[in-house]
Amino acid sequence: MKVDVLLGLQWGDEGKGKIVDVLAPGYDVVARFQGGPNAGHTLEFDGIKHVLHQIPSGIFREKTRNIIGNGVVLDPIIFKAEIEKLEKYNLNVKANLFISKKATLILPTHRLLDQAYEKAKGVNKIGSTLKGIGPSYQDKIGRQGLRVGDVLASSFKEKLKKLTDIHFEILKTHDIPFDWNALESQFLDAVSFLKQFKLIDSEYFINNELKSGSTILAEGAQGSLLDIDFGSYPFVTSSSTVTAGACTGLGVAPKHIGEVYGIFKAYSTRVGSGPFPTELLDEEGEKMRKEGNEFGSTTGRPRRCGWIDLPSLKYSIMINGVTQLLMMKADVLNIFPTIKICTKYKLGDGSITETVPYELVNENVQPIYTEVKGWHTSLEGITQNKMPAELTQYIELLEKALEVPITLISTGPDRKQTVHRKK
Repeated sequence: MKVDVLLGLQWGDEGKGKIVDVLAPGYDVVARFQGGPNAGHTLEFDGIKHVLHQIPSGIFREKTRNIIGNGVVLDPIIFKAEIEKLEKYNLNVKANLFISKKATLILPTHRLLDQAYEKAKGVNKIGSTLKGIGPSYQDKIGRQGLRVGDVLASSFKEKLKKLTDIHFEILKTHDIPFDWNALESQFLDAVSFLKQFKLIDSEYFINNELKSGSTILAEGAQGSLLDIDFGSYPFVTSSSTVTAGACTGLGVAPKHIGEVYGIFKAYSTRVGSGPFPTELLDEEGEKMRKEGNEFGSTTGRPRRCGWIDLPSLKYSIMINGVTQLLMMKADVLNIFPTIKICTKYKLGDGSITETVPYELVNENVQPIYTEVKGWHTSLEGITQNKMPAELTQYIELLEKALEVPITLISTGPDRKQTVHRKK
């Protein structure tokens, strides 16, 4: 068997949570491979909206085992709150959730450092979610981080003090008030809660599942254009959000990667700072935001909105090896009589390109659009055979440009509002 990978192709918020929930019945295991509580994976069914931050989106499927992989940074406090929110749904969470001992812990001081570093940037803020993600990955790379497996050691409190003392020295130079006694008490309580779960050597677990013939879906967080290497640096996240990150974030060899599902919206959005060539700063952008309810599920911040960007999508498809495309939120474009598609960029020197420039952050990038007729009608209850002709034409135009089949169309937030297309 192979590990299939599901990830976002834009700047995050593409709708990965819904799709994992839709696909989960076909998989024995769903595994998160990077990111942390800066992710907000939204699922909606039976009239209830759920937002997951660290727990894999297969948790609502009774027969699906869920792994928080070694590439994830885990905040025990937020983890405890997430689990407590799920308790009323009578899910067998303790039986179906496994946590890698090699996942890195987010400490309360990491959140404080996140605030301090962002504040120090002044007007050049990254737009961090302030969840401590960057500082915890810094400690991981700096070889001084604490990992989930450390909570089982008798020396854990000693290790915690050693690392937080380092953090306190850094925080002395920043004006960030905090009550460490209260924060430490809350953290240690959450660590005790975390120890009740199955803390495992996840790389052995997942490879044994492969050997036994289990079907596995690797769930990514954020989006490819936020990748630490390939995204719009420095306005990126702190982990590898691309397919290669599934290998390092789960301990899976490249030869085991199967299908790569690339998720994208029928338009584009971005939360936080950074370049966004097709951003609409006018009435159309506001209409798009309201129609799509484009507000961050983790932060509540309004998302920046714009037309679809084919050069960046082609780039994401290339670096991920995408085999199937899944188009989300097609229904948001119902209100537009005409739809624009960015097919190329015009750079500051007047040259035209279809590739993403290295200096995307500082380069004067102007989108070149193709305009098509919109379907301008509700997509409620549509099937593949009953799609408006204009929507079919839009899909086929994208498929031709991207050279990858679009096998799923999402027409609403509920898991039932999904149209599967043949490859």
